Amino acid sequence: MGYNPPMFTTVKVTTIGNSAGIILSKEILERLRVSKGDTLTVTETPDGVQLKTYDETFATGMSLAEEIMREDRDVLRKLAQ
Repeated sequence: MGYNPPMFTTVKVTTIGNSAGIILSKEILERLRVSKGDTLTVTETPDGVQLKTYDETFATGMSLAEEIMREDRDVLRKLAQ
């Protein structure tokens, strides 16, 4: 498996039923190693939004982290000071 340099491409937001979505090219789907019907994870980053193949372990961990942050936000805020 060789190095894949970063890819830069644009996509257009389009209407899909009552929602909006983007169309991913065949090349992007191949780079992500996904096909129609697969699930992707969308993550907000300081640089924008990141698409990754769905990882159930990661998703479970993120759900737990969000729950802890909601329940213990006062404690976490105090620790951050």
